Amino acid sequence: MSLLIKNGQIIDPANKISGLFDLLIEDGKIKEIGKELQGDDILDATGCIVSPGLVDIHCHFREPGFESKETIATGSQAAARGGVTTVVTMANTNPPIDNAGLVELVIRRAREEACIQVCPAACATKDMHGSEITEMADLKAAGAVAVTDDGKDISSSLVMRHALDYAGMVGLPFLSHSEDETLAAGGAMNEGYCATLMGLPGIPKVAEDIRTDRNIRLAELTGAHIHIQHVSTAASVEIIRLAKKRGARVTAESAPHYFSLTDEATLNFNTNAKMNPPLREQEDVEAIIEGLKDGTLDCIATDHAPHTQTEKRVEFQMAPFGITGLETSLALTMTYLVHPGHVSLEKAVELLCLGGAQVCNLDAGTLTPGACADVAVFDPQEEWTVLSEDFASRSTNSPFIDQTLKGRVRHTICKGKIIYSAP
Repeated sequence: MSLLIKNGQIIDPANKISGLFDLLIEDGKIKEIGKELQGDDILDATGCIVSPGLVDIHCHFREPGFESKETIATGSQAAARGGVTTVVTMANTNPPIDNAGLVELVIRRAREEACIQVCPAACATKDMHGSEITEMADLKAAGAVAVTDDGKDISSSLVMRHALDYAGMVGLPFLSHSEDETLAAGGAMNEGYCATLMGLPGIPKVAEDIRTDRNIRLAELTGAHIHIQHVSTAASVEIIRLAKKRGARVTAESAPHYFSLTDEATLNFNTNAKMNPPLREQEDVEAIIEGLKDGTLDCIATDHAPHTQTEKRVEFQMAPFGITGLETSLALTMTYLVHPGHVSLEKAVELLCLGGAQVCNLDAGTLTPGACADVAVFDPQEEWTVLSEDFASRSTNSPFIDQTLKGRVRHTICKGKIIYSAP
């Protein structure tokens, strides 16, 4: 049986396609893009954008070890609701994904339980302790698509150099959580006026900036590909911009909350607005938007970090860092980037689909004939209100609860099968 998506505007940045076409899917693959095509089942996409399934290269599915927050099954369902068909999961589980057996475990669980494509990243150092490098060749052979100690930076510059050397040798990108933990220690939010007003210890922006610069320079020394995760400061954007001009093998991402919120979102001690790196200030929001516009930042990734309500309903300083993001990423991109005129629809799709796929060398993010039929169909104009009871994620720690956003996923297709349709 074939599936024909008709009457939608197809946007496929990989092939520079943007226009009203039909999309034909057969046997789980993209068959053809054209006019007046024929198919067995028809999906009417009138008024909608038809794009590659979104690719999110920074997600925490918490399994193994923290299944009360999220599982591979529930995380994949949340992704489907957000139009995401491919994710890269982080390695800071319990135990951390620092050996081939655990990589294989995640892949097997995903094959059995996920409705989307789940690609695991593995640890750069054993047990994420920052001292002994993992067997990266074995991790890659087992199916890891990147290495990272996400949630931690490697404090020793010598160990970081060796980790980058090894990652470059085996051909894996290094996903870098860039943070000087000695400067950030004890901080609960961005260091600034809001932190002072609330009487909370702050995390200075320079804690991110110093390590962004150090890690890129070590990558230049080794020739490795480094990817800077969750960029949140104006200075880090400029550091990455200058490094690219020098020819460094650096890519970077930011998350929707960094271009849509400032640290003022924490003023009512809302722990659902607590994440690391923290929400910054308006000048940083503007710099993130500019970095996404000019290509300094290569992709949008959510840093989807679910936590239980019990964990979050405590004093602000005691609450864990992190928010959910998979179910709101596309809508936030439409609401805060596309509709205000900062980026075009085509650029937004590139940031949400193709950019992340290219960073991690994934077979995703394109509607090229013969590619896996992973497709998102979304209405860029439809308004909807974010309600916690509608979440597919096991956790609802989002600062966007009860906010009305513009841009809604209507259908998500993975490997040719419709895995989500909006009610």
